[in-house]
Amino acid sequence: MPPRSLVALILLWLALGGAGPVEPPPGQAELLSTYTWHKEGEDFGGFSGLELNSDGQRFTVITDRARLFTGRIIREDGKITGIETDPALTLSGPDGQPLGRYETDSEGLAIAPDGTLHISFEGVHRVLSYASADGPAKALPRHDDFVRMQLNSSLEALAIGPDGTLYTLPERSGRMTKPFPVYRSKGGTWDQPFTIPREGEYLPVGADFGPDGRFYLLERYLTGIFGFRSRLRSFALGPDGFADERLELETGTGRHDNLEGLSIWRDESGALRATMISDDNFRTFQRTEIVEYGLGSPDDQN
Repeated sequence: MPPRSLVALILLWLALGGAGPVEPPPGQAELLSTYTWHKEGEDFGGFSGLELNSDGQRFTVITDRARLFTGRIIREDGKITGIETDPALTLSGPDGQPLGRYETDSEGLAIAPDGTLHISFEGVHRVLSYASADGPAKALPRHDDFVRMQLNSSLEALAIGPDGTLYTLPERSGRMTKPFPVYRSKGGTWDQPFTIPREGEYLPVGADFGPDGRFYLLERYLTGIFGFRSRLRSFALGPDGFADERLELETGTGRHDNLEGLSIWRDESGALRATMISDDNFRTFQRTEIVEYGLGSPDDQN
C-alpha cells in the first residue's frame, strides 16, 4: 500500500489530468493484455495476492481485508476479455471466527500442490495456513524478527518452492543499502538464510516460483505524484542463496496501477507468462487492473 502521506499528492496529480502513461524501454517482456476489473460491493478491491493454476485459467486472489475470491479468466486470442467469480469468502483465524479488524491486512498468497493456502500478513506480522479457504487457520510459528518489523511494510511477498518450502520477505529492509532478508519455512520453522539485493527505490510486493524453477520477485516504486513503476526480477535459487539475477521487466511511470500480486505460468505454446493484479487500496481514483506479460518464447527459456 502506498504511504498515506502521498495520497493527497496523487489526488492533486489526478485533478491536473495525470502525467499519462510512459512506455517501458524495449526489453524481452511483451505486454499481452491489460484488463480493468469492475465488480460491485464494498469488499471488492485491494487485491494483493494472486495465484493461477498451471494453465492460467482459474485464479485465486486475496484482498487487504482478508477476503478471498476465486474464479475463471476468460481470454480471446490470448487477451483477457472477462472475469467470472465464485462467491467471495471471509478468512477466519485459528479459532474459526472471522479475523479481527487489526488482523486482516493479508498481502502474500501461495498455494501448495495439495491445495493448502498460505497467506502472509503485515498488520500482525505472520503467516497463516488454510487446509480449506472456508475453514479455520493454522498459525505458523513466527520468526523472532517478525515482531520487530515496520507496520504496513512487512510480509508483502510470499512464495512456495517446488519442494513445498515457503519463502517470504518484508517490503522494507531498514535502509537503502541493506539487502532484503528472505525467510524460509520448511516443516513449520522459520530461518533467515538468504538475502536479495536492494536496488534503487523499488520495494518487493509479490513473489512466485515459475514452472522453470526460478524465483520471481515483483517490486513497485511510487514516484510521487506521477504514479507507479513496476519491476520484475528473477533469480536461480541454490544451496548458497539467490544467484543469476535477471531483469525480466521494468515499466515506465504510470504504465500500470499499483501491481502487487504475481503468478508465473506457461501458456499453451509453452512460453512463460507473468500475470499481475493491482491493489487499488479501495480508492476510487485507482483501479483494479490485471495485466499479462510474455517473458520470451519457449526457446528463450531453455
